[in-house]
Amino acid sequence: MVYLRICAQYAAVLAVALSLNFMLPRIAPGNPIDFLLPEDVLAEMTNAERAQVMREFGLDRPVWVQFGAYVKGVFTGDLGTSVSYGMPVWDIVLDRLPWTLLLMGWALAISAVLGSVLGVLAARWRGGAFDIGSLVAVIFVGSAPPFWVAMLLITLLAAHLGWLPSFGAAPLAAIPGSWDWLTGVGLRLIMPVTALALVQTANTLLTARSAMQIAMGQDYVTFARAKGAGEGRVFRAHAFRNALLPIYTNVMIGIGGLVGGALVIETVFAYPGIGSLIVEGVGARDYNLLQGVFLLATIGVVAANLLADLGYPFLDPRARRT
Repeated sequence: MVYLRICAQYAAVLAVALSLNFMLPRIAPGNPIDFLLPEDVLAEMTNAERAQVMREFGLDRPVWVQFGAYVKGVFTGDLGTSVSYGMPVWDIVLDRLPWTLLLMGWALAISAVLGSVLGVLAARWRGGAFDIGSLVAVIFVGSAPPFWVAMLLITLLAAHLGWLPSFGAAPLAAIPGSWDWLTGVGLRLIMPVTALALVQTANTLLTARSAMQIAMGQDYVTFARAKGAGEGRVFRAHAFRNALLPIYTNVMIGIGGLVGGALVIETVFAYPGIGSLIVEGVGARDYNLLQGVFLLATIGVVAANLLADLGYPFLDPRARRT
């Protein structure tokens, strides 16, 4: 019953998100027909020809009719045709999605492990040099915009030292799947992943440190010490286990932050993922493309939060009773 209630809540959230995804591109200024054809061709078109183009893309219909077609397309897998690419939105998204998943997957894994370990160690040696040093580094990195971190990495590692390529996702001259291609993909992934992971690591570290400090001050920790348990066992078996819940929540919620960060990072590194596709869609007023990308990002974030909710009872048995 608890799982059914949780799924119903997320279904309602997804319905609201679908409505917002439909409305947001239409709030933006500009007419999509201005981006369908070159300026010289558009200048010679008559009003009837303009109306014909709008009719072919379904942009002349009332908004509620477009919304109905949009909802139907979501459930049938038809996200429409991109006016800027001239091909199905679904094909474009599937072509870009693996690169974003690769980027976000590595950034999430590194930030979760690194932030949790550093946060736990900072709480373990609270007030020491490691704790103070990690806090200073976290405040500095966490307050820096992702694009600024990305530009620093490009300046140092690509422009100054020449160690890493500064743009793209794969070498153009290499055969896909070959060793040179895989090496090129890995090298081009280092700086975008580092920029994304550094910012997210700061949030995870602060959460882990705070959760461990709260857990260490609880009565069950005092009771364990009174029973004669060693400090190491108290830290691992009693405090850390109870601090897992907020750390897990922070990591899962961080997926939404990574989606926003990927938009900036992919643009800076000319990385061909979903984030750069959003920028291209906004620039071209490509309604269908924006709706498809927003829909994919929304489903990803909602699914991550749903997994977080469903995972609570496995981490903390107390959550099964609520």
